[in-house]
Amino acid sequence: MASRRFTVRLAGRLLLLSAAMLLGVWLILRPGYHGMTALAVGIFVLLAFELWLFVNRSNRELSRFLDAAAHADYSQRFRLGGLGSGFDRLGERFTAILERQRAEREDHETSNRRLRALIEHIPVPLLSVHGDQTVTLQNNAARRLFGPAKVTRLHDLLQFGAGFHEAVLEAVPGKRQLVTFAVEGIEYQLTLATTEIVVSGQSERLISLQDIQTELDQTQAEAWQDLVRVLTHEIMNSITPVTSLAKTASEVVDDIRARTEADSPVADDLRDLHDAVTTVARRSDSLMQFVESYRQITRLAPPEKKRVRLWDLFDSAGRLAAAEWPADDGRLEWHVDPHGLDVYADRDLLEPVLLNLLRNAWQATAEHSSPEIRMQGRLNRRGHVVIEVSDNGPGVPDDIARKVFVPFFTTRPGGSGVGLALARQVMIAHRGFIRLDESATGGARFTLIF
Repeated sequence: MASRRFTVRLAGRLLLLSAAMLLGVWLILRPGYHGMTALAVGIFVLLAFELWLFVNRSNRELSRFLDAAAHADYSQRFRLGGLGSGFDRLGERFTAILERQRAEREDHETSNRRLRALIEHIPVPLLSVHGDQTVTLQNNAARRLFGPAKVTRLHDLLQFGAGFHEAVLEAVPGKRQLVTFAVEGIEYQLTLATTEIVVSGQSERLISLQDIQTELDQTQAEAWQDLVRVLTHEIMNSITPVTSLAKTASEVVDDIRARTEADSPVADDLRDLHDAVTTVARRSDSLMQFVESYRQITRLAPPEKKRVRLWDLFDSAGRLAAAEWPADDGRLEWHVDPHGLDVYADRDLLEPVLLNLLRNAWQATAEHSSPEIRMQGRLNRRGHVVIEVSDNGPGVPDDIARKVFVPFFTTRPGGSGVGLALARQVMIAHRGFIRLDESATGGARFTLIF
């Protein structure tokens, strides 16, 4: 029916065109009808143009449909009502196809946005290494890891250590390895895993980098806690009765001495026995206090974190430390950039750590002619709060620097080896860590990173 309707309309137009053509020819052959001849020719041209528009309308609509599909212009609508019901359905199909393409494109864009959001919020840094040696940071974790450093090509990774650059350059798909990532003079341990994918016919390597430094510190700290817990338990079980018996024996000897005459033959022996028992009791008591100090490492309470202004924290720690130093000692100074910088931490745990570091720095600079101790608070390139305590003392040799955070280890006469081990425990509890390196003046620099 639709094709018959189109045929009838086409035949009608052809008849009119033929009639106009015959009329024009007839008028041309008749002299004196110039005006009528011109009118007939004009009518013929108009009818021919209208016939051309009528015949090519479907072609124009098809071309418009293809252009809309090619350029993703889903606002186009197709109405071919003047050509019959069949063309009506054709126009509806064109419109329906564009609507379906629009819906599918919106679904794809929604899925892509969802996947992009998932990738952005994955806590593991992801980066892509392309065949032309360019590098793309795929998520926020990767951008936080590299900070403000420009990373667009493989050779840009050299600023984070030659070993790290080589590991990424030679990464093998399906293989995991441990790499060292250095930033601002501090080394982190990362696990590197590689997957090879093909995108648009081009092969690229997708590399994930997981920071395991905190986990390593946590595992090591837990191992030391278990060791210290066992040792202190066994030592306390053994030394407690010894201390009690020694004190009892000392009291018994005192009673015997009180009932014994001074010139008695056993007086000297009793005096020697009293001295020996008293020494045992005193040393046993000192050993119990020593062991009790190590229990601090295994009894550290979870931090109650609050916003703490670094300037106020430094001022408080500085005043406490200065109270233990000579009144005219002006070696300590501190600086915070920006001035209002704060840290989310437990002040009651963090302040003793700073005080212990300041004591160590004061002892390290005790013999220096111009001692300098400096506390500094700042943000590093990765946006983490950093506290540094540095001095211009003799520094710490490398072989000792590797052991300073180990419980029981100390180089100071009378030291317990608890202070720095406890500082490390406090930082681990804050999901941060503490590092020791050389300061700009050649002394020691302790860095607390949150």
